[in-house]
Amino acid sequence: MKQLFRIVLILLRGEKRAFYQGIALSVVVLAMGAGLLGLSGWFITAAAAAGLAGTGAVFNVFAPSAMVRFLALGRTAARYGERLTTHDATLRALSRLRVQLLEGLLQSPYRQLEKLRANAFLNRVTADVDALDGVALRLVLPGLAGGAVIVMATAALWLLVHPWVALVVGPGYLFGPTLVFFLGKHLARRPSRQSEAAMQASRSRLIDLIATREDLAVYGQLGVARDHTRDALDRHGAARAALDRIERRTGVALDVIGAGVTALALGIGAHLAQSGAISPAQAAIGVFVALALSEAVAPIRRALAETGRMVQAARRVLPSLRVATPAAVPAVGLDDGGAGGMLQFDRVQYRHGPQALDLFAPLSFSIAPGQTVALTGPSGSGKSTALLMAAGALPHSGGAVRIGGATPAMHLSERIGGVAMVSQRHALIAGTIAENLRLAAPDADDRALWRALRATFLARTVEDKGGLQARLGFRGAGLSGGEARRLVLARALLRQPALLLLDEPTEGLDAPTAAMVMAGIRAALPDAMILMAAHRDAEIACADHVVPVLPA
Repeated sequence: MKQLFRIVLILLRGEKRAFYQGIALSVVVLAMGAGLLGLSGWFITAAAAAGLAGTGAVFNVFAPSAMVRFLALGRTAARYGERLTTHDATLRALSRLRVQLLEGLLQSPYRQLEKLRANAFLNRVTADVDALDGVALRLVLPGLAGGAVIVMATAALWLLVHPWVALVVGPGYLFGPTLVFFLGKHLARRPSRQSEAAMQASRSRLIDLIATREDLAVYGQLGVARDHTRDALDRHGAARAALDRIERRTGVALDVIGAGVTALALGIGAHLAQSGAISPAQAAIGVFVALALSEAVAPIRRALAETGRMVQAARRVLPSLRVATPAAVPAVGLDDGGAGGMLQFDRVQYRHGPQALDLFAPLSFSIAPGQTVALTGPSGSGKSTALLMAAGALPHSGGAVRIGGATPAMHLSERIGGVAMVSQRHALIAGTIAENLRLAAPDADDRALWRALRATFLARTVEDKGGLQARLGFRGAGLSGGEARRLVLARALLRQPALLLLDEPTEGLDAPTAAMVMAGIRAALPDAMILMAAHRDAEIACADHVVPVLPA
């Protein structure tokens, strides 16, 4: 539960005023509810007693009636204000939490980010933030407000009715439901974890089933994937059924506690009324307040079913939120003087871990603005790793990497300006061609988009498909492999980078098209430094220098 409390503090940090208002309004709602029932019970009983005593004609019915109306209307208004305030504050707090979570993940090491699966990451963010939605609304606020109202009601009963009635109602509602909550939380821990795991598995498997349906159908595995998805859904249903049973049993236990407290309040109140210690109207206050306080403990039922999800979500979210901001490093300098500098590798080495061997022999070369350098070598020799070190995404194990005399920035926000990289795997989204291009330059106009498309010799293809507003499917479906590659290259050109990093840029293109695309890239960025991992003749032919990446 410690992680959950820390998440609560994070959520409250930016919305203290709103949440304090929400707690105050929740207390008002519950207090008015208890006051309404208690006053109604007293009013009815006192009016009946006055009638039996023959004093009904002088009994003041107007003041209690007005107070009943005030409490009823005030409770409705306070409930509306409480829901509006707390839900709005929760949505704002969760929005900030999502941003903090994404920022924390983006600060993670590149190799860790590289292992993230899109559907697993989406499920994690969606499910965890959705689970934490109930921390304030269904756990913290109801718990604090309910506890405060029970204490206030106990004090009121002590003063207005009798200490014995107060000692039955107050401790009965404070300790009984608390015991039920912790017992129910213990029972719900396992099915809650199972429900969460099964839900994430079903989402991931369903996404995989849709995304890879063609391959699954070709290899005859569509039915197997469907059965795996159905199995996850069945496990989720079974876990939810177990949680529902625990919730119902918890509800029964809370109802029994409420009935028991009310019965004791009735019995003690009747005994005190018969002995003349209190009036029957006062005894009625204790009974009806005991009935009203059942509303204060009612949220325990739903909170029990979701506490397990909340705790698990908090444990997964907190490590990402705690990622430390990397130490400040000299800026890349590409925007102010870096264009006149060089990219330099000085005996650079890289190893995957402290005990691992060097991936390649010490690598040394330099690139001046307007030059192109091609890294060559067999697959797995470390060409892509060298590009990542030039981008600042990976730390080198030995030697030095400098751009314009400065170390490449390791933090994404610092290195995003003057560097663009096109990796082997293209990243396209479902949307229009213009939307895919503007991922790199949101403010680019249509003319800039067409210039980038012409530089990669994709303009004719885009025109044939319907222009910039032609829609692509999931992961750029609707384009061939070579067309998707050229679209990603065009997107990189829109950034007008001073350093362009290309990983096998002409993969999937025929030799003539590859040569034209490489020439178009250089024409579009005449002053840029271009470093590429190359293995095709068209790529190597356009390079000013070829640097072999040799094994260590």
